[in-house]
Amino acid sequence: MMAAALTMGLARQLHSSPCSDAAPDWTYREVSTGTTIMAVEFDGGVVMGADSRTTTGAYIANRVTDKLTPIHERIFCCRSGSAADTQAIADSVTYQLGFHSIELDEPPQVQTAANLFKEMCYRYREELMAGIIVAGWDKRRGGQVYTVPVGGMMTRQPVSVGGSGSTYIYGYVDSNYRTGMSREECLQFTAKALSLAMERDGSSGGVVRLAVISEQGVDRQVILGNQLPRFSAA
Repeated sequence: MMAAALTMGLARQLHSSPCSDAAPDWTYREVSTGTTIMAVEFDGGVVMGADSRTTTGAYIANRVTDKLTPIHERIFCCRSGSAADTQAIADSVTYQLGFHSIELDEPPQVQTAANLFKEMCYRYREELMAGIIVAGWDKRRGGQVYTVPVGGMMTRQPVSVGGSGSTYIYGYVDSNYRTGMSREECLQFTAKALSLAMERDGSSGGVVRLAVISEQGVDRQVILGNQLPRFSAA
């Protein structure tokens, strides 16, 4: 009996000790996520861009994530929010859109893909944390950008930004965007905006991934960290 009491007392001391193996408080906190995504329409197509950092709270889980996800031949989406949620949604939409294309015997429309994202994000709005930008080209409407924010709304915009880093560049985007920009101007505009967000937002970083989608196909580019445009004096 005395040995059992001593064992229980020792267990209590270990449990209350600062050196205990009990999980710390931060493991129970909600995980914060962040990113910066962007898409711009131009005459003949769209330019999409995103940073490459995936964060788990203060921990950088992946420095070179590809957040530009192909949905169909000329339709891509940019993902922000929970990586697991957005990957699952993108996989489901890709599957549905593939069957839709087979039934039509022609490439699907960008608006159809955006509607599929909208329906899924709205239906599971209480369970998912996903902000999506859908962009691409089709022969009916040309280059298109659709925003599907958290909650499942959908709207078409000539330029769209999302993710935690977007809050730092709304002013830059509003003051520098203009209608009728060329493909190269949209590429430079997107690269500069993403670089500015990555300088200010601790959850955005890594490299900048860009994609140009047009009737000719998809042209993808990567701008490494030491090649990004700089805004600070340093």
